Amino acid sequence: MADTPLDLTLDAAELTAQLVDFPSVSGTEKPLADAIETALRALPHLTVDRYGNNVVARTHLGRAERVILAGHIDTVPIADNVPSRLDEDGYLWGCGTCDMKSGVAVQLRIAATVPAPNRDLTFVFYDNEEVAAHLNGLGHVAEAHPEWLAGDFAVLLEPTDGQVEGGCQGTLRVLLKFKGERAHSARAWMGSNAIHASARVLAKLAEYEPRQPVVDGLRYHEGLNAVGIQGGVATNVIPDACTVTVNFRYAPDRSEEEAEAFVRDYFADCGVDEFVVDDHTGGARPGLNDPSAAAFVEAVGGEVHPKYGWTDVSRFSRLGIPAVNYSPGNPLLAHKVDERVKASLIPVAEERLRAWLTA
Repeated sequence: MADTPLDLTLDAAELTAQLVDFPSVSGTEKPLADAIETALRALPHLTVDRYGNNVVARTHLGRAERVILAGHIDTVPIADNVPSRLDEDGYLWGCGTCDMKSGVAVQLRIAATVPAPNRDLTFVFYDNEEVAAHLNGLGHVAEAHPEWLAGDFAVLLEPTDGQVEGGCQGTLRVLLKFKGERAHSARAWMGSNAIHASARVLAKLAEYEPRQPVVDGLRYHEGLNAVGIQGGVATNVIPDACTVTVNFRYAPDRSEEEAEAFVRDYFADCGVDEFVVDDHTGGARPGLNDPSAAAFVEAVGGEVHPKYGWTDVSRFSRLGIPAVNYSPGNPLLAHKVDERVKASLIPVAEERLRAWLTA
């Protein structure tokens, strides 16, 4: 299927299936980016630009407001869940169905079928969202061509189960390193066990009580967790090094500096020999008081929820653009082997966006 042109006349669910059948694990998005670029260049009402495997298409109608619809085209690694399949209960299964090719299908359908929207539109399809922040295609476009991302409001088509999710939490990953001294395990007293030293961090994590602040009317839920531990030389050697990898998911009322300071302080009495920031991207406040965001929420309906995970609304926030998350995928199914989306909900999301953009 990866060599088949995208058919934007398909309904949104069928188009989702076609997108899923283009494997696009992070770093291998070129064939899908090529197909998206080709499909969009066939639409005369759009101008299309490309930077790497990132495709940006725009209307130029002179409207008073410009809205950005953005979605990443990469997925996590395939887990024997491509090609797509539709089951008897109406669920479309496959890698990326939920996160976030159903959202990308909605973007493409709007691009193809709304040539004269009531707001100018920018469509952004970008790569490498599921990996380290420095690889993120939206970040690369923002650095190289910030003018392509000019806008008044953005909708990120991340999975939200058909509800608006405001803002996002920040994510900080740190490496807590311990140093010891090697020795033969038969004479352990001659050395210093670095793995044992890390026990103080694990005990502190077990005591952690997550903060749940209300930010702009939405209640967030922070998390501080060990996500990896590395140490050991051989089965008869006292280890001289150990690293505990800790991930802090923090509410958007904290700045990046405040988040890092909290983690440093929390582990200050744990005997950490070296504290290394491995990856860090800040969160974004919901921004629901912005008139554009309020109008969008009113148009699509439902309850507004906080986004607990990190998404690229953070990048839009840094650009001064209010943004929300919205798409048909269920975030609880993202990245799972049994990833799937209710096929009937995909056209619903499309129609709600269409109504907002044509009213």
